[in-house]
Amino acid sequence: MSRPVSGTRQRIQDVARELFGQKGVQRTSLQDIADRLGITKPALYYHFKSREELVRSILQPLIEEGERFVAEQEARAADNPATPRELLEGYFDFHYRHRADLVLVVTELSTLADLGLIDKLLAWRERLCALVFGSRPTLEQSARGVIAFGGLQDCCLQFPDSAPKRLRQATVTGALAALGLPDS
Repeated sequence: MSRPVSGTRQRIQDVARELFGQKGVQRTSLQDIADRLGITKPALYYHFKSREELVRSILQPLIEEGERFVAEQEARAADNPATPRELLEGYFDFHYRHRADLVLVVTELSTLADLGLIDKLLAWRERLCALVFGSRPTLEQSARGVIAFGGLQDCCLQFPDSAPKRLRQATVTGALAALGLPDS
């Protein structure tokens, strides 16, 4: 579980997120972050021992919430499974809430792969695809799942100026089409 967030810790994360977005994770030093905040590097080290720990702390809420969403859908599948539309809407809502952090995920794939976070994100798509098509989807169904769930994630980033409700409708409709399912 993630640690409670103090005011200073949150400010560090906010500035780091901004600088990572501008310069990239690898080109942003802890000194850059400390300088922007007007604190010493040792003060920053009090809260985060490394850049990797800082990146992980920023992304941990996204990872925890995503894992919780997928696990809840899997648990629900036995008694009252979600419709594909409900799965897609919930997955869209999750990604839309975390779109600022998704920019970090997309722009720093190699750094995040080193932290083991990419595997988790890819596994969600596979698990959700199994909820739509069953535990042994065909290659075609798996490809449709990657296109639908990955494309849904991308739409949250691609259209930042779109009205959320309109974007959700368009994205979920497109994802259902990619899955080859009716829009019902």
